[in-house]
Amino acid sequence: MHGKKVMLCIWWNSKGLVYFEVLDLGQRVTGDLYKAQLSRVDQALRRQGNNAVTTKFLHDNTRPHTAKSTQQKPGLGPIRLPVVSVDAALFSRNKFKNREEVEIWVSNFFESQLPEFFEKGIHSLRGRWQRVIDNDGEYLLD
Repeated sequence: MHGKKVMLCIWWNSKGLVYFEVLDLGQRVTGDLYKAQLSRVDQALRRQGNNAVTTKFLHDNTRPHTAKSTQQKPGLGPIRLPVVSVDAALFSRNKFKNREEVEIWVSNFFESQLPEFFEKGIHSLRGRWQRVIDNDGEYLLD
């Protein structure tokens, strides 16, 4: 995309991809947008047969990305823990011409993963969080 950046917002669990969307260039994650995203994630979870009421979300606790109204959305309370990159190095090696190419790449990437990829990713979080704590809050890519 020639130096232009878009933001990938993604939700996945130990069974696979739940939902993702690519934000427009320059679009910011406001409390209202995040609240709307959580509603779309809730719908996706229900379509997949997951119990959205008992689902816990992990997200970063960066001030500009959250708002009080978002945190109070009934039944969708986040857990404030560090975000884990799916594979930032793999993603960064690709050059995309437009947003649609990003969406296609993300869909293809997740569809090509074996179930173990998702299970391992979720179950490795505890160790990754401990590394962040041990490094004074700095997240380190593998």
